Amino acid sequence: MLRMGLVMMRVIGIGRQDFEKIRISNNFYIDKTNFIREWWESDDDVTLLTRPRRFGKTLNMSMLEKFFSVNYANRGDLFEGLNIWEEKSADGDYDYRKLQGTYPVIFLSFADIKEATFEEARKKICKIIQMVYNKFDFLLQSDVLNGNEKEDFQRISADMEDYMASLSLKMLTGYLCRYYGKKVIILLDEYDTPMQEAYVYGYWDKMVVFIRSMFNSTFKTNPCLERAFMTGITRISKESIFSDLNNLEVVTAISDKYTDCFGFTESEVFEALEEYGLTEQKKQVKGWYDGFIFGKKKDIYNPWSIINFLDKRKVGAYWANSSSNSLVGKLLQEGSVNVKEDFETLLQGGTICAEIDEQIVYSMLDNDEQALWSLLLASGYLKVVKYETYTSEFGEWRQDYRLGLTNFEVKTMFRNMIRKWFGGAASGYNDFVKALLVHDIRAMNTYMNKVALNIFSYFDTGRNPSGEEPERFYHGFVLGLMVELADRYLITSNRESGFGRYDVMLEPRKTESGAVMNDAVIMEFKVQEAAEKELSDTVKEALRQIEEKDYQANLVAKGIPEGRIRKYGFAFCGKKVLIGSVED
Repeated sequence: MLRMGLVMMRVIGIGRQDFEKIRISNNFYIDKTNFIREWWESDDDVTLLTRPRRFGKTLNMSMLEKFFSVNYANRGDLFEGLNIWEEKSADGDYDYRKLQGTYPVIFLSFADIKEATFEEARKKICKIIQMVYNKFDFLLQSDVLNGNEKEDFQRISADMEDYMASLSLKMLTGYLCRYYGKKVIILLDEYDTPMQEAYVYGYWDKMVVFIRSMFNSTFKTNPCLERAFMTGITRISKESIFSDLNNLEVVTAISDKYTDCFGFTESEVFEALEEYGLTEQKKQVKGWYDGFIFGKKKDIYNPWSIINFLDKRKVGAYWANSSSNSLVGKLLQEGSVNVKEDFETLLQGGTICAEIDEQIVYSMLDNDEQALWSLLLASGYLKVVKYETYTSEFGEWRQDYRLGLTNFEVKTMFRNMIRKWFGGAASGYNDFVKALLVHDIRAMNTYMNKVALNIFSYFDTGRNPSGEEPERFYHGFVLGLMVELADRYLITSNRESGFGRYDVMLEPRKTESGAVMNDAVIMEFKVQEAAEKELSDTVKEALRQIEEKDYQANLVAKGIPEGRIRKYGFAFCGKKVLIGSVED
């Protein structure tokens, strides 16, 4: 074990989510027990808290279980030295010490429900409930249950009927309430995982019906429920699964409750860096991982990234790479031209304006751009830079949010995602970029025709293809340029300059001395029209448009000489491409 002076540094346990194990093993842990007090004193019946993945949700749920559960009575040793154990009431008494270990608790997680069919997902949920029942099988030996209830208890299985599944948790709370003489606390972790998988695999409607019925009987019509706490990544729309639940307190990323209870604050991160002798890394860690904002609380860090950094002592995309991000990639790849344009802006370090609806309606993700940005915000990939509230001309109260990528780690994740989008064309794309940098028109044509076959096929597979192939092509093309040339150029598309809107512009970045090391580039994309007999005619028309509309105006205004501005026309016929330049 490492030592720093005479102080023994706590062992860093990667992936540990069990509060008891962390405390017994003296693992690195940042005290979040104030959450127990905040939640208990809020006195809400049912709380739903959403946070991005790897933000300590499961660990905090485990902490709640160990604090309240009768199974952990007389286990105050797990909390000694932590904030909650020193909490005193107005009369100076340690009220929370008396509360520890005094409630029956049901704790379950849907985190592993990732099946490709509804039948398998339903069976797994039922099996998880059966495993919860097994923990309380001592009830079968008690006089609390009558004969019929004992039969019902033993009918809980992976293959139980829908009506039994929907009533199962309500039944168990009733049994426990009678046995202990106290109402029951229910903790449900990752409630939305089966819903996300249902959307991805196409059985959303069936899962909605099943979950809605279970949630209604468990959390709404349950006289034996003391209170409940649910966690997830997204707030699924009330109409989907919470339509009958009017006692639900929802805490999202833009709420002001529990803002520092999930995730590490900057002061907590810097104290950890000092503990492990990494104080000199503060600036680098802040640049990579700072940026999460919950309510009005800024400078929140993802615990997974920080713990991995402390363990490995080097920066990396730890949080961003801890998931496949398949849903995010799918939605961006299949997104409209507007989505790709906004995404280009985000990758350049800019911000976009969106109207956010915290209630994610999964069925709208294919058609509603705002639903996509809402999902990315809830998932932690975007942050709210600022927001405005106003009343529209129709008297509607609205909120518009200015959104940006959360931090450098997220930006790195998206850049890696884009590289994968090009798949087998990656080497050809790199060769095209090299040819572009040295103005080798012949090589540019050779490699771009290879790349076009791949990109056209990939970016035209969305559920709502626009039919405008060049637009779909050049926005995928621009995203690739941003990955490969971001250190040399500011890359934009479909922006106004001169008397029109250019397709793609590469503005060279200046050195610290103000020198321009690379030529600027303007690209115009055109589909061959019937009047144009050859692709070369289409190239000439594209180049004529660049000159006629004076697309170079913005570059010239920034002091770039006309002789340092290269202009290319891209002509398309099906999946064939011909590139020409003004100099040809």
